[in-house]
Amino acid sequence: MFNKKILIAFCFTLLLLLSANASFAEIKTFVKEYTYQASEVDSKLSSRTVSLREVKRLLLEQLGTYLESITEVKNFQLTKDQIVTLTAGIVSTEVMEDTWDGKVYWLKAKILADPESVIKSIDRLRQDRQKVKELEEVRRRSEQLLRENERLRKELEVAKGEKKQEQAEAYSRNIIELSAIEWFQKGLAFKESNNHYEAIVSFSEAIKLDPKNPLFFIARGLSYATIDNIPEAINNFDKAIKLEPKQALNSLNYFTRGFFYERLGNYKQALHDYNTALKLDPKFAQAYKNRGRAYQLTGNNVKAINDFNKAISLGVINSDIYCKRGVSYFASKNYKKALKDFLKAIELNPTFVRAYSRSGACYRHMGNNKAALSMFNKAIELDPQDASNYVGRGLAYETLGDRNDSIDDFKIAARLGNEEAQNLLREQGIEW
Repeated sequence: MFNKKILIAFCFTLLLLLSANASFAEIKTFVKEYTYQASEVDSKLSSRTVSLREVKRLLLEQLGTYLESITEVKNFQLTKDQIVTLTAGIVSTEVMEDTWDGKVYWLKAKILADPESVIKSIDRLRQDRQKVKELEEVRRRSEQLLRENERLRKELEVAKGEKKQEQAEAYSRNIIELSAIEWFQKGLAFKESNNHYEAIVSFSEAIKLDPKNPLFFIARGLSYATIDNIPEAINNFDKAIKLEPKQALNSLNYFTRGFFYERLGNYKQALHDYNTALKLDPKFAQAYKNRGRAYQLTGNNVKAINDFNKAISLGVINSDIYCKRGVSYFASKNYKKALKDFLKAIELNPTFVRAYSRSGACYRHMGNNKAALSMFNKAIELDPQDASNYVGRGLAYETLGDRNDSIDDFKIAARLGNEEAQNLLREQGIEW
């Protein structure tokens, strides 16, 4: 009897869990209506713009309330306000119905959201402090414009002459800026769903309406970079840099443009941008890391090591930076320090194939071929398709006098397309 009760309780609990998971996996639909009483300066377009901003605010608050109740979001320790701010850059609003009779604009709109996907996006966005600042600024500006327009609507009822004309023009400018913000947020939602071409179109519409907002160029530039159109990405950051009056944000713009120049192989311009970013923000740790990489790629390993040291001192502690500094030490033939860095990289990331390969190369140059074999074995275990690791292990076997294993490794590397192994075998008249 006791076991039967336990079984029933277990099945009931399992049913609840399955039911909860099933509902969580479903797409949630949030619907709101909004009615706008137009003033004498309102057109259908301006009425629609204000109504869409207001109904979107209501929908995001409704979505925010729902997400606030989910355990994963609770663990992020975000306020509802912060959740609403972040989701504005994730989801898109769809107008279902609207009517306009010349005086009243009414619309019904909805947001479709996959909670699991939205939560993942929130988690990613909340860790990007710069992106959070941008979304907060956009929300703040949008709310400010709506308040200003409400004030202008009241003042226009009694204003006359030039004053009325000035206020009407200010109202019109605000509507244009609100429309630009709507296109911008639409672009962010497209970008979040990996629809980068549509995102670019949306950001371009925002720029047409408000060509003096650097955030729009930054967003479009990043979307161009995502589809590997680096020249256009640079072009957009050129414009953002000219428009951005805040030095701290411009530091990030120079840093990002430097990264794009680096991708094009233009290390001279990349170094120039990294230098500028660091002048504007001398504690920009990531800029030191990137500049160190650019110095490394141009063969200046002394400066590269200095920059990697600075980045580490500022808190960039990860396997990648230790591996990069190790590469510069290795190129400078300081194998002891190089090995120390590669081993630190492995400690931080035990599956870092390249760090095992580099450690093996260090051990070979230091004459410890048995240790080198151990490192190359691990690298091959993690990535059996990397031909260079077979070459490294083959050379270690060769030094240890194990010709058969050495030849076997060279053959594997040759079959994987490694030219060094092919030449070594060809010189000995060995087929692979």
